[in-house]
Amino acid sequence: MPINIASLAITPQMLSLIAEIDEFKGAWRALGTLAPDRLSALRRVATIESIGSSTRIEGSKLSDSDVERLLSNIEIQNFATRDEQEVAGYAEVMETIFASFDEIAPTENHIKQLHRDLLAHSSKDARHRGSYKTNTNHVSAFDAEGKEIGVVFETATPFDTPRLMVELVEWVNKTLDQKQLHPLLVTAIFIVVFLEIHPFQDGNGRLSRVLTTLLLLRSGYVYVPYSSLESVIEASKEGYYLGLRRTQGTIRSDAPVWEPWIIYFLQSLRQQKSRLEAKIKRERLMTQRLPELSVQILELAKAHGRITNSQVVEVTGANRNTVKKHLQMLVSDNHLVQHGSGKATYYSRV
Repeated sequence: MPINIASLAITPQMLSLIAEIDEFKGAWRALGTLAPDRLSALRRVATIESIGSSTRIEGSKLSDSDVERLLSNIEIQNFATRDEQEVAGYAEVMETIFASFDEIAPTENHIKQLHRDLLAHSSKDARHRGSYKTNTNHVSAFDAEGKEIGVVFETATPFDTPRLMVELVEWVNKTLDQKQLHPLLVTAIFIVVFLEIHPFQDGNGRLSRVLTTLLLLRSGYVYVPYSSLESVIEASKEGYYLGLRRTQGTIRSDAPVWEPWIIYFLQSLRQQKSRLEAKIKRERLMTQRLPELSVQILELAKAHGRITNSQVVEVTGANRNTVKKHLQMLVSDNHLVQHGSGKATYYSRV
């Protein structure tokens, strides 16, 4: 059965989230006018976060600092563990996407090539990389010892997978080409159906996040390399799996329930862009040559809504008189507003 979106009700919450994300998309050209070296640094940090988070979601134990060390020596091409092999493959595929997204349409051939490259360093996966599954791969739950305790979700059968992937790829390209639906909604639906099919023996979760980045870049969301969506998902894994399950179980019904996954997906995209906004603001403050302590004070004020001299001293460890001078400077430069006087004084962002 082809992708059924007749039951998709576009709610006010969806429209509000899409509008907020698209507003940032439109403003990115102005927001992103940082020096090339700073943009490059932002992208490297985001890439490390994305690789680390996406592989940890699937069970890797490598930290972001482990990932960074591995990427610094990636030309060695000698990866001792499966975790390292997965990180290396993910890094190379991300670079391919960033460099050539305009030339990588979401076709079956390209999806298979990306899967092959994703698992390129994993000898265990050599037999099936780049090919659709030949055995069932239901999503299961495991106990602390790694023993399977039950099937969480039944994916498509190996027999049905080729047909379902043809339908999915035809749907996504037609819908995007004809602009029948907002591209963020198209991307959300594509990803949840892709994961419901689970077309490859292994690597489906990681590949779904690569494909998310690809579709977003091709739809003009060119800021995504500078802020990690994968780290947002890792930080909200319960919501991620809940949204997936609540939608996946209905996809082959007469009235799929798209809303749980779409809301989660759009909220994650909003969090991704909000993190980037905060990073850009920090970079701009630094380029204004504000002292590091002043930047820290502004971030504290943003995080807590209001701050006092004592709170800043406690958090930063700076001298009380030094903090007071920085607070006065930030007030005089219209970065902060002072409220009250004496011991009751507190400060808030303008």
